[in-house]
Amino acid sequence: MYKHLFFDLDHTLWDHNTNSKLALDEVYQHYHLQELGISSSAQFYLTFNEVNHQLWDLYEQGKISQSVLRHERFRMIFSRLGCHDHSLCDEITERYIHTSVRKPHLLPNTTKVLDYLFPKYPLHIITNGFIEIQEVKMSFGGIKHYFREIITSQNSGYKKPDVGIFEYALDLVGAKASECIMIGDSFQSDIVGANKAGIDTVFFNPDGRKQERTFVPKHEVKDLIELKRIL
Repeated sequence: MYKHLFFDLDHTLWDHNTNSKLALDEVYQHYHLQELGISSSAQFYLTFNEVNHQLWDLYEQGKISQSVLRHERFRMIFSRLGCHDHSLCDEITERYIHTSVRKPHLLPNTTKVLDYLFPKYPLHIITNGFIEIQEVKMSFGGIKHYFREIITSQNSGYKKPDVGIFEYALDLVGAKASECIMIGDSFQSDIVGANKAGIDTVFFNPDGRKQERTFVPKHEVKDLIELKRIL
């Protein structure tokens, strides 16, 4: 019944947590951050996740820009960990981005399900990530060739869950909302946003997270391989 499939990228196909953890560990070791008072790579990673989540929430709400997110992220992390020497933060930002996006780890069964879907449907990405970053992730993850369009907040002018990014995607691929389905891990950004545009949804929820929901998504899966029975 569907003519086009839209996927989120981070935390849905590309394993952000694993790739980020590996990159942060390399950064920690390379810059000898223990000597600056940051006690462990694990602590560095946990604090990164807290700060990164907060800044991305602000970015998606339109309260900060991409440049502010990048400039402030490691400064905030260092300060929270009791390190007020920020002289390395800009260099660490560039090294972290360069390293993390080139990590190849995907979430379980990503390649299997894309191999199954690719001959059947045109596949596209809808992401709030930055286009130059997302394309590198997809290339190093070995999945870029599966996707026809990569719709971002930059080329659409809107951020998920704004209905504008989904309407832009529909116009770009020349489809009606009823002909498409969105698969993503963020209930608010992916599922609520697509639903507002009239697009059916698959909520990818591998951890079985409980959260307040304003409606029931069309489908919910814990493993991407379950898409084979839906699509």
